Amino acid sequence: MVRKPAPPVAPRPLNRRLPEPPSTLRRGPLREEAWRSPLRSERTAAVLGIWVGIAFAICFVTGLISHLIQQPPSWFGWPSRPVNLYRITQGLHVISGFAAIPLLLAKLWTVYPKLFEWPPVRSILHAVGRLSLLILVGAALFQLITGVLNLARWYVVMPFFFTTTHYWTAWIAIGAILVHVGSKLAIIRLGLSAPAAESEEQADVDVDSPPDPPGGLSRRGFLTAVAATSGVVALTTAGQTVPALSAITVFGQRDPDLGPQGLPVNKSAIAAGVEETAIDPTYRLILQGPRSNELSLAVLRSLPQHTVTLPITCVEGWSATADWTGIRMADLLDLMDLPADGEVFVESLQEDGLYRASVLSPPHTRDPLTLLALQLNGENLHIDHGYPARLIAPNRPGVLQTKWVSRMTAL
Repeated sequence: MVRKPAPPVAPRPLNRRLPEPPSTLRRGPLREEAWRSPLRSERTAAVLGIWVGIAFAICFVTGLISHLIQQPPSWFGWPSRPVNLYRITQGLHVISGFAAIPLLLAKLWTVYPKLFEWPPVRSILHAVGRLSLLILVGAALFQLITGVLNLARWYVVMPFFFTTTHYWTAWIAIGAILVHVGSKLAIIRLGLSAPAAESEEQADVDVDSPPDPPGGLSRRGFLTAVAATSGVVALTTAGQTVPALSAITVFGQRDPDLGPQGLPVNKSAIAAGVEETAIDPTYRLILQGPRSNELSLAVLRSLPQHTVTLPITCVEGWSATADWTGIRMADLLDLMDLPADGEVFVESLQEDGLYRASVLSPPHTRDPLTLLALQLNGENLHIDHGYPARLIAPNRPGVLQTKWVSRMTAL
């Protein structure tokens, strides 16, 4: 019995081919031969895409950790040890962001001729796919550009609140990357599964591009140059986190050794509006809890003092280690009769601002390394570092190490 051939299946409406524009419009960058380069191929684009994806994944995960620490949901907990954990994660966040810049630019250079492919739109589904790429490219560029502007503290050109915008755009960018990878998975596999050749010249041959010109840069050489550039950018950024690399720091936004008492300052006492209240001789630390109290600076200095060595790590990626001396937070909480699982709301003399207060929760509240610090590197705190008293706790962002502490309230 001879089977009849199956009737042809009509294309779905979204996939139905649209009429092709007149060929007379195919001029300039739309010409077929306009963008033929020996350095462009599906394999080159796939390799660069993997590198960009890895850099963005590291940047996204470490940035998400920082966001959750600062605005913790009920299910999230952050340990007090190891003391350098946040230093590592936030350093990786900034380093991977900088390293992603040359990778993304190289990736865009490799694939941007597709913007001028002919016909510009083959179907409704094809048009939707091309529009989705605009979201991916726009979100990725936005994240990197605004991230660099934030590190430089150049907020005048950003008419929006950086932290919230950066956070939600990160979700858009990572989601767009996942959608793009899913839609291009077959092409990526094809590009990466090209059989290895015995020589570089054979390996670089691609059916879609002319062979490498004699003596010119091969695709393998192009990828090597991009990887080396990204590595150099990472090394010359890491010095603000890794002291051993500080001598070659070029892109670091802060010198960890520059500032009062050998530490950088992001917000001075003048900027916070506390230059007078911080040195007021009537200063009192107010303790509000099951047992309330008010402690003068003289009384604070008379309490048992402890010295710890802890890093202070800024969300902008820089970090520096110092010796801090003061009263253990656990001792102050005992004065308040605060239970071991209690939280405390720490407020500053600063009257307004996003980071004028912070919540100190277990395990940081009772960690013996958590201090209400009165001294830095053996000297009374400089006013820009939080005189008369500041919070210092292990494994917390610098914005949560409240300066000019005036009140502690049991929650």
